[in-house]
Amino acid sequence: MPTEVELVLDSKAILGEGPLWDPDAKVLWWVNIFAGELHRFDPQSENDDVFQIGEAVGTVVLQRSGGVALALENGFASFDPGTQTLKRLADPESHISTNRFNDGKCDPKGRFWAGTMSKVEDPGHGILYSLDGDGKVKKHVQDISVSNGIVWSSDSKTMYYIDSPTKRIDAFDYDLESGEISNRRTAVKVEDGLGFPDGMAIDVEDKLWVGMWGGSQVIRYDPLSGSILSQIPVPSAHVTACAFGGEDLHDLYITTARDRMTSEQLQEQPHAGGLFRARVPVKGTLFESFNA
Repeated sequence: MPTEVELVLDSKAILGEGPLWDPDAKVLWWVNIFAGELHRFDPQSENDDVFQIGEAVGTVVLQRSGGVALALENGFASFDPGTQTLKRLADPESHISTNRFNDGKCDPKGRFWAGTMSKVEDPGHGILYSLDGDGKVKKHVQDISVSNGIVWSSDSKTMYYIDSPTKRIDAFDYDLESGEISNRRTAVKVEDGLGFPDGMAIDVEDKLWVGMWGGSQVIRYDPLSGSILSQIPVPSAHVTACAFGGEDLHDLYITTARDRMTSEQLQEQPHAGGLFRARVPVKGTLFESFNA
């Protein structure tokens, strides 16, 4: 029997992305990129708070000093939900008006990794960066087209990364102390017909859970063999990302998008752009927080 998903929020997001569980507040953060919205969903009350940021929001991470940090159209920033104050941290592409930041997450040391992409998806215009807690920005990978999912193995020795149009999940050797990457290779090659790999999470068994854009599903991959372990059908073509949450980290939250869907597709998939949840048998891991 395939794992079933439930619609927990009929948000109809144009481009829902970046789900992130806050274990202290017991809420799920997520973003609606093009609308410039940061969302905070409470599963208990089913209330969804919306914060208007004022520009495209690529992803959100928790910040160890409080609040959250964001990768925006115009660089990295921190945001205090209480005062709704936005503080700019760094904009390594202030000279490139045609790019924006997209997906990203933090490594186990608390560095904030996020990549850029062309606003019109011209290939090879993006760069993958990391931001340290002291404000230092490093450039790591160039010639990226659509920078997406990024996670680290439990021993912190491997970083997995997705540039969606390549239809690959790449692995890098990771030096946790320096934050340097090396030895890039293909861990997973996505077969035709499954969609494009987008946002990604990792479980306690070091297996990858990947939202498939255009594939109506989340796929669990074994990055050591490249094989598919399980598939979760989602009633929305454009599955963008997933994150583990809930008290026991067995709830998989899934974001979706309505972007680039025809009126006929939207009639067939009325909950496209919604936030979904599935109970999965494997315990997940939490994304790390920004060390700032």
